[in-house]
Amino acid sequence: MKRVMVLTGGGDCPGLNAVIRAIVKRASQEKDWEVIGCIDSFNGVLKEPNEIVVLDEKRVSGIIVKGGTIIGTTNRGGPFAWPIKNSDGSWSTVDRSDELVRKLQILGIDAVINIGGDGSQRISKILFEKGMNIIGVPKTIDNDLSATDFTFGFQTAVQTVTEAIDKLVTTASSHNRVFIIEVMGRDAGWIALYSSVAGGADVCIIPEVPYDIEKIKDKIESRYKNSKGFCIIVIAEGAISSTQGRIGEIPTEPGNQNFKFGGVGYILMKELQDAGVENDIRVTVLGHVQRGGSPIAYDRVLASEFGVKAFELVLEGKFGEMVAYRHPEIISVPFDKAIGKPHLVSPKSRLVKTAKGLGIEFGD
Repeated sequence: MKRVMVLTGGGDCPGLNAVIRAIVKRASQEKDWEVIGCIDSFNGVLKEPNEIVVLDEKRVSGIIVKGGTIIGTTNRGGPFAWPIKNSDGSWSTVDRSDELVRKLQILGIDAVINIGGDGSQRISKILFEKGMNIIGVPKTIDNDLSATDFTFGFQTAVQTVTEAIDKLVTTASSHNRVFIIEVMGRDAGWIALYSSVAGGADVCIIPEVPYDIEKIKDKIESRYKNSKGFCIIVIAEGAISSTQGRIGEIPTEPGNQNFKFGGVGYILMKELQDAGVENDIRVTVLGHVQRGGSPIAYDRVLASEFGVKAFELVLEGKFGEMVAYRHPEIISVPFDKAIGKPHLVSPKSRLVKTAKGLGIEFGD
């Protein structure tokens, strides 16, 4: 019996369970393959005792509708930066990647499918270079991987934000307020851009387009004719404040190397007030609601396609590659190409031009 290990790493997103289910469903058609789930990314193998589970059709039954991941995930630690506590109480990290490779050999794992974003696929690339038979599946609500047209989870996040904007429009109009909605996206403004167009926002502020606070102020004033009106501003968490740069904090948790974005919406509110905006301004930070909940149909389909393709790459022995969507095909690309450059919003892109054609202000 051959064994393929499946794991999910990085932040969770809608559609992870759909990928897991698709891998198991496809593998079940082969009589000599068993699917093993590794709990909390590679941590399940590195922990003592191991935390791994057999994934069969019964275990994955019905999970396509569920958000999150049944095998857990983490964005802390990992095989190349495993956190250890020193005798003086401080923390440091050690490289356990060689140990990981040996443990997988002992467990009889013939191939690994690593479902994750940019950071996870960078780990995949190095492990492949160490001799591991590994396939990548792109996952991120940020849609910031250039090798694929879309990543699953993104469309569900956009839908969640759009529904939030719809609700905030009614309260904003009732009270004639300015509402600032802070959304996720880190370095990429895709969630903010798509939801601004879908939700009919008045202002969209993204990391890729530096903004002039005076232009945002002018847009707000144009929305308040005869003292009545309202204004909806969508701002990506990674937007660069015109007064303070990137807003967030360096994480203190052991093994967590990801800069924590957050708070730029409140900074923007203060900048607008300092610029002389007298209208009532409120801030809503959507945060992790964008990651949770049941995936929409689009993401269920895309995730299922990715899962089936990933296992078929295992059957073909086509390791060192990541599954990708290039309309209209599901293909695979080498890890080097998969993580070569981030997929960011071009200020000259078609959708930005569409947004500006709709009167959405970017502050540039």
